[in-house]
Amino acid sequence: MSFPDPLHPAIVHFPIVLILLGTVTAVATLVFPRAALAWFSAAILAFAAAGAVAATWSGDEEEEKAEHSGAGVERVLKEHEEWAERSRNAAIIAMLTAGAVALSMKHLPVFSRGAAALTAAVSLGASWCVLEAGHYGGQLVYQHGVGVSQGGPAAFENIEPFKKPRHGDDD
Repeated sequence: MSFPDPLHPAIVHFPIVLILLGTVTAVATLVFPRAALAWFSAAILAFAAAGAVAATWSGDEEEEKAEHSGAGVERVLKEHEEWAERSRNAAIIAMLTAGAVALSMKHLPVFSRGAAALTAAVSLGASWCVLEAGHYGGQLVYQHGVGVSQGGPAAFENIEPFKKPRHGDDD
């Protein structure tokens, strides 16, 4: 089995979606305190945190290639990296507090309510961080060409959907 190269763009979109979804479920748990919703939120945030760890790891693996992509890249890369690490850290904290909410909902409702508020706040922070990381990641790709194939149109010539029809070919 082969993995995509570069791996980072293939991984990074999962924690983005899961952090945003986890934020929605964390706020919903605060507004509608139900055990099933709390467990669902904890599970989503656990997957978000795991994805964020994988995304920062894969980003670290790609960092050296990106640093040699031209002028101005290092500053944007540094911002992207810092916001991504903040996203990862906030996602881990949100996962832990969401777990505390789920575990305490039945027997410690007052604690659970406070932990739910903390989870919602941390999740909102994680969402902000992931949006900032995505902003700088987009700048790396769309303004600086980091991770973009340098083959230009020729890179697509042998891919079936992009092949140009030959003139005089009856097929």
